[in-house]
Amino acid sequence: MGDETATPTSTPAGPPPALTAAPGYQVRRLYQAYLAVWIRAVDPTLTGPQFAVLQAVEAAPGSDQRSMASAVSLDTSTMADVARRLENRGLIVRRTAADDGRRKLLHLTEEGERTLHDANLRARRLDERLLAPFGPEQREEIMRLFTSLADHWEGLAEDS
Repeated sequence: MGDETATPTSTPAGPPPALTAAPGYQVRRLYQAYLAVWIRAVDPTLTGPQFAVLQAVEAAPGSDQRSMASAVSLDTSTMADVARRLENRGLIVRRTAADDGRRKLLHLTEEGERTLHDANLRARRLDERLLAPFGPEQREEIMRLFTSLADHWEGLAEDS
C-alpha cells in the first residue's frame, strides 16, 4: 500500500489555459510587471497614482481635488490619500478655496516640479523600452487599444 499523502515530484506546467485566456489575468500580469520595472527605472517611492496626480496638477494648477480625481481616474477617497501623501512629501500644497472651505485646490511646489520633471524623463525612457519591440504605427495602435479597453472597462464598472 503506497503513501497517498506523498507530494507530487513534478512541477506545475504553468497557469491553466482557462486562466491565460482571461483578459483580467493578462492585465494583472502586465500591470505587475510594469510596477516592478517602474520601481527600478522611474522612482521607487513615487507611485503611479501619485505621478498621475502630479501630471494633472501641472497641467491645471489650482484645480480642486475632486476634479483632479476625475481627471486621473481615482475615486475621491483614494485621491484624498494620494494628495495627503504628496503634500507630506512637500511635492504639492493644498489650499482651501476662498468660496468653499470644503474644496482643496492643488498646486505643485518647486520640489514637486523638480520631482515631476525628473520622473517624466525616466518615465518616457521607460515607455520607449516597453514599446521597443513595436514600430511607430504599432505603438499608436497599442495605445489606441489600451485606451479603448480602459474606457470600456470603466464604463462597465460604472454600470455595476
